[in-house]
Amino acid sequence: MRRTLFLSLALLGAASLGTSAGAATLVYGAGGEPVSLDSGTITDGNSATPQMMVYDGLVRFKNGTSDISPSLALKWTSNADSTEWTFYLRPGVKFTDGTPFNADAVVYNVNRWWDPAAPGGAKELSKSFTSWQFIFGGFKGDAGTILKSVRADGPSKVIFTMTRGYAQLPETLATSFFGIASPAAIKKAGAKYGTPAGLPVGTGPFIMQDWKTGDRINLIPNKAYWGTKAKYDALVLRFLKDTSARLNELKAGTIDFTTDLNPEQLGAVKADKNLTAVLVPSFNVGMLSLNMGNKYLKNDKVRQAISMAINKKAIVDAFWGDLGVSDASFLPPALKWANSPTVPADYKFDPAAAKKMLADAGYPNGFAIDLWYMPVSRPYFPTPKPIAEAMAADLGAIGIKVTLKTEDWAKYLDDRNKAPGFDMYMIGWTGPYASPYNFYNTYYGEEAGADSNFNNQKIFDQMRIAAASSTRAAQAKAYAQIHQITYDANVRLPIVHSRPLAAIRTYVKGWQPGPSSLLPFEDITIDGKK
Repeated sequence: MRRTLFLSLALLGAASLGTSAGAATLVYGAGGEPVSLDSGTITDGNSATPQMMVYDGLVRFKNGTSDISPSLALKWTSNADSTEWTFYLRPGVKFTDGTPFNADAVVYNVNRWWDPAAPGGAKELSKSFTSWQFIFGGFKGDAGTILKSVRADGPSKVIFTMTRGYAQLPETLATSFFGIASPAAIKKAGAKYGTPAGLPVGTGPFIMQDWKTGDRINLIPNKAYWGTKAKYDALVLRFLKDTSARLNELKAGTIDFTTDLNPEQLGAVKADKNLTAVLVPSFNVGMLSLNMGNKYLKNDKVRQAISMAINKKAIVDAFWGDLGVSDASFLPPALKWANSPTVPADYKFDPAAAKKMLADAGYPNGFAIDLWYMPVSRPYFPTPKPIAEAMAADLGAIGIKVTLKTEDWAKYLDDRNKAPGFDMYMIGWTGPYASPYNFYNTYYGEEAGADSNFNNQKIFDQMRIAAASSTRAAQAKAYAQIHQITYDANVRLPIVHSRPLAAIRTYVKGWQPGPSSLLPFEDITIDGKK
């Protein structure tokens, strides 16, 4: 009894359920607690990581890359215009509650995300399947929905019919949003499914044992998993919101690895012989968004002057160092194949030319304007206020007098889209799947202009062409045109593509996070852990 208690106290992060004294336990320091673990309801990273441990999707990302590979679907095919997709399922797989995985289970999951009236859907459980709406343009009956129908063709084949060509369907299904859950578990838990009172059940590499609100999630390996099985006995996800606290616990050995540290902490990680820095490939953009509804910003020359006045390279060097890059693309480096060869490598920094252009626009003495900065740290903007101050100083040098403003994060996200909106504001995006469509559609799509008052039909047309194109060459041609249009518009100025900083204890081996996923954790070994 004393030995068990001693080990529990010494490890601090060890799982309280499903482990025994001396069991090998991997402890991850998460940046926060999940919002939900019901697939289709979330868009946040703190929910995404545990979801992908419990669930498998039809498609997954190859380790350390943004390339897709089979998961619960062994292969998939589409017709010529990408309006019909057939997925061929992996045989012999079971959910961890013992019920069978098959085509009917897939259809049940998709229908509850898409059709509010479906069994287990929004109306029955009073839930909002936000990520489905976000990725697929709406629900059944909505004008913008991309899905027309989904059906089973026997036990191992699922057919998706789309309302229009949608070449990136496999990529979207590889995201953390659309893990396939046990229909039996959903029916049993009802509205509590995906909460601490109704734990999620999938086919994934781990089984969730309990979720202690405000503290941790305890999991054990799924010994019947069809893929790579974890070589340790238990996995603990501890909720540690503060980056300093996560680094301190990592240094103390009470957690084994963590992510989303601040760039300024890289030196401290490198200085500790027991730690190794892990630089996650960049798959994001941090931007300054300009509102064309503002009387000054509706002028093309004013927006171009702002783009030339901000010393992006100096800002990135100061706040990200080696963990950030600055360029003229809205897309992260992993998607550079979709950039236009005619767009310069980066925006021109020329304060003198910017001041002259401001005068040519009719504002030789400048003007006053608000710049809103986010109140929370994000991977693309780890220290928002000082970064905003740096941009304000650059704009002040050409006569634009900036007042900095902020507010609560939830209100910030809401108010930016309410007329008249923010004049200028900082925001960013981390791509949930490996397609330029996701980045452009989120901020330049037909439903994306409320905050910028910028809507461009040529962009909409090229996005539809790209979405219906089955070859990368055809997609690249369409995206290149979008790149040129958005570069010329100077509405959303890309400031940085950051490389999120993660760190591990030196005995942690085999972890290879990718651009759009921190997983898999089941590949990790901790043989040297004491």
